[in-house]
Amino acid sequence: MKNRSHGFTLIELMIVVAVISILAAVAIPSYQDSVRKGKRAEGRAALTELLLQQERYMTQMNTYLAFDNSAGVTNPATASTTFKVYSGNTSAQSAYLLRASVCDSSIDIRDCVKVEAVPTFDDTDVGTLQLLSTGTKTCTGGKPSLCWN
Repeated sequence: MKNRSHGFTLIELMIVVAVISILAAVAIPSYQDSVRKGKRAEGRAALTELLLQQERYMTQMNTYLAFDNSAGVTNPATASTTFKVYSGNTSAQSAYLLRASVCDSSIDIRDCVKVEAVPTFDDTDVGTLQLLSTGTKTCTGGKPSLCWN
């Protein structure tokens, strides 16, 4: 009778490690891409909500309200009007910071407002998401086809 040892050989272990490495090399970038897509959806939803708030404000005050990323924006004229300045449930968990400005320096804020979502994470493909009260949707990144899809 032959004396057989039980267990794995070094070559078998190396094959398993190689297969796991290949699977990880494919899975990790796909996961990161899915996380980015989810964050972009959060940013688009926040911009749509912010533009609806701006439109509501426009019907009440006959102008839009420009603001930057501060800790919550309340208009002094109407203390009940508060604009959210982040996309998530809390500013700490937010994927985007929100701001609003005039669409073009040559026109008045009463005519057009541009709301923007500035990412708090690295997103060179899309960059800052932008939505104008005229309905134009753009972004500042290198792949505009990913902005609003």
